[in-house]
Amino acid sequence: MTNGPETLRTLRERGLLEQAYDRVPVLLAEEDAPDAAAAGRLLARLDHAAVLDHHPHTPVVTVAVTGQSTVGHLVDPLRGELARHGMLLRPVLGEHGTYLRDLTDPGGELRRAAPEITLCLLDAETLCSQVPAVWRPEDVERAGQEALEWCAALAAEVPGTLVLNTVPLPRSFSHQLVDHRSRARLGAVWREFNARLLRLTESATRLVVIDLEPLVGEGGPVTDPRLARHAKVQLGAGILAAYAREVGHLVRALRGRVRKCLVLDLDDTLWDGVLGEDGPDGIAAAGTLRGEAFGAFQRCVGQLASQGVLLAVSSKNDEGPVWEALASHPDLLLREADFAAVRADWRPKDRNLADIARALDLAPDALVFADDSPAERALVRHGLPGVAVVALDGEPALHVPRLLADGWFDALRLTEEDRARPGAYRRRREHRALRAGSGSYEEFLRALEVTVGLGPPRRHEFARVSQLTLRTNQFNLTGGGCAEDELALWAAAPGRLLLVARSADRFGDNGLVGAVLGTITEGVLRLDGMWLSCRVLGRGVEHACLALLLARARELGLSGVSARYVPTARNHRARDFYPSCGFTRAAAEAGGACADGAAVFHHDLARLPEVPAHVRVSETPGGGRADGPR
Repeated sequence: MTNGPETLRTLRERGLLEQAYDRVPVLLAEEDAPDAAAAGRLLARLDHAAVLDHHPHTPVVTVAVTGQSTVGHLVDPLRGELARHGMLLRPVLGEHGTYLRDLTDPGGELRRAAPEITLCLLDAETLCSQVPAVWRPEDVERAGQEALEWCAALAAEVPGTLVLNTVPLPRSFSHQLVDHRSRARLGAVWREFNARLLRLTESATRLVVIDLEPLVGEGGPVTDPRLARHAKVQLGAGILAAYAREVGHLVRALRGRVRKCLVLDLDDTLWDGVLGEDGPDGIAAAGTLRGEAFGAFQRCVGQLASQGVLLAVSSKNDEGPVWEALASHPDLLLREADFAAVRADWRPKDRNLADIARALDLAPDALVFADDSPAERALVRHGLPGVAVVALDGEPALHVPRLLADGWFDALRLTEEDRARPGAYRRRREHRALRAGSGSYEEFLRALEVTVGLGPPRRHEFARVSQLTLRTNQFNLTGGGCAEDELALWAAAPGRLLLVARSADRFGDNGLVGAVLGTITEGVLRLDGMWLSCRVLGRGVEHACLALLLARARELGLSGVSARYVPTARNHRARDFYPSCGFTRAAAEAGGACADGAAVFHHDLARLPEVPAHVRVSETPGGGRADGPR
């Protein structure tokens, strides 16, 4: 087993840190890894250009940081958190006390840096500095109203994603009021400010508000009075570290790097006891103090599953007793139907997790693995370094906080398709059963009764379309993704096309599964992006969508359709998609080969591909026709 901190220091001392940056996330995932601030200090002198020379696909995230008070202390933990997720931080710091100017001046350094995300740290001074020397709760209420007004204005004006935070009420301020009635009034006013700040996110799509209250509850004091007084550092190291971790989760979600599946061990993880030794009567998830802790863990896991997280099992056990326990043990809240895959055998767990990923059509880095065995965790870290590993131990009361600590499943917004995802994967099991009973793949497709519709999205679906573009890796023909507000602007622009694909089959409605972006110029439709969920790949949905799109282009009198395929580490399955639909690759001298390795294709619309014979075309609700630019 490696020693993460020592290896990092050795790599830095030998000048090899840039070359080995792809190892940094693995080293920081070790159980003895340094905290984020210490890791950030180790990485402070990193040469970004050299990292990109060795690892050109490493994401570089430009983050603007400003706030009411001194904010430079955030940089080290934030650098460490992004490194933990394989990213590089490019920070741009605002000047002390000028945060409103930093955020609103189009010619200022923060705006000119075009940050992907802007952090504006609020603290008690946001309100306290705006009240008179002798004050009452009503003065704080007025200050809060003014602060909310400029927060709402910033949310509308600042480009990219703006991050604000709720403000903890310091005792040193509240207890300047000597009567309990006034303190209660101040507490209500303060909390109303925070609640209204959180509610701004309901109408501002590019605003995120991080609630510091849960972080303060677990992280201790909000501030060090000496640093607050002498250095104007109003948020202490502990709360900044917790805040940086939340921002790391947020950046991961913005980049579409949300994990999709939680793989669980069983013995001493999902239940108390060892099934193979104690038998079904010897395991528990209720009835005892330890058992109740396992029951609480199962409730937490079930809550995650209700929001679209897939569940799977990898357990060193015989298969029969595991199925029996999941089917009938009276203590269990999670049952066989709750799991998209179950592997109960004696094979190495890294192999089982690789099998689970393949069965669910996911990459290993979409998995999170929770296990109480240090040896099993080390094996998975070594064999499948892309898998996120949650370290559990013999204290089940800590299972829930340890599972939630890294926010592996955090997303910007939840859609109905997210909530329906576990059901969709259960239908995939039914698909596999149908496939096993079919004589050929063609017979299986005919029996599946696939329907496809292509049309504009409904107004409330832009969040789902954005999520699809950001999370889809395998059938993502240009390798990029789009934010929700970008899609709304695209859909409203003249000459632009935004269509979505919906699919269903005999087992149910798959919902919104694909998206196409296009631009019509000089009589040619240029496909700027095409995405399809891996849930429906291989069923003819993608070919049906493109056939419908090409037919509509010809009906509109267009002379052709052009498209680009940009190779990525994940989309090789789609490499031949355009040629399979009758597109020809443009000659190199005409731009067929591009600097990013892309290939350019063209279809002259003379001979159109047909919708696959087993697919039935349906009108999509809400105007489901691809009828030109929108």
